[in-house]
Parts: sequence; structure tokens; C-alpha cells
Amino acid sequence: MKEKLIYLLSKYRDAFAADKEALDAIIGHEEYIIMNVEKPHPPLLTRPAYPSSPGDRGALEVEVTSPIIITWHNGKSRMVGDFRALSSYTISNRYPIRRIHETSTQLSQAKFITTMEALKGFTKISQQTIPENNQG
Repeated sequence: MKEKLIYLLSKYRDAFAADKEALDAIIGHEEYIIMNVEKPHPPLLTRPAYPSSPGDRGALEVEVTSPIIITWHNGKSRMVGDFRALSSYTISNRYPIRRIHETSTQLSQAKFITTMEALKGFTKISQQTIPENNQG
């Protein structure tokens, strides 16, 4: 069994990141946000962070637009973003993230499934910009 596992890990080594920098969207599952403004972004999108307690400031050092710290009932904190301003400059996409049945269909044919991104449902979404006069 151990030899079989080593063989499979070697055969599919491209599916695993060698370091943290290599982590990106799942190949074949890339998602995009299409913006109707170009950089530099309007001031509305580059607001300062909301006030926070000294204990939560460590999480705010990461570059995030308008971060907010939410404290759960168990006392743990989680950083979330206020994306209302971003939404006003984003071209609407009714289904920006794959529907569950599409993903389930693809997963039903998989031999291996990881839970790395599935636990909290995070998806890495890239940004594309189109000129303001071309609304798609």
C-alpha cells in the first residue's frame, strides 16, 4: 500500500504545491471578476481599514480592502472584507462561482478529493479589467 501511495504521489506531483507561493486557483476552476474601471482605482475602493482593537491589528497587516474583524461566539476572530464598494465597480455576473451541481458532477468522476479549499468554501478569484465604455 505504501509503495502504491508513493507511486501515485510521484505520478501526480504537479497537483501538489512545493511551497506556499505556488498555491493558486485550482486548474480548470479559475474564476474572474471583471472590473469596469482601471487602476489606479477610485478612492471608494481604497478606503482605510475600519477601527480595530490592538489584539486584532496583527490580522490587518495583510493587504486587504476595508477589512473587518468578526469575533465568533467561541471567542475566535476572523477577518472578512467589506466588498460593497467593489461591487459598484464590478460587472454583474449572475453565477460568478461554479454551481454546486457542476462541481459535484466533476467530483463524481474524481479518484482523489482533497478538503483543502472545501472546509470553508473559499475560492480564489482573479481580477480582469475592461474599458469603462465596453460593458461587455
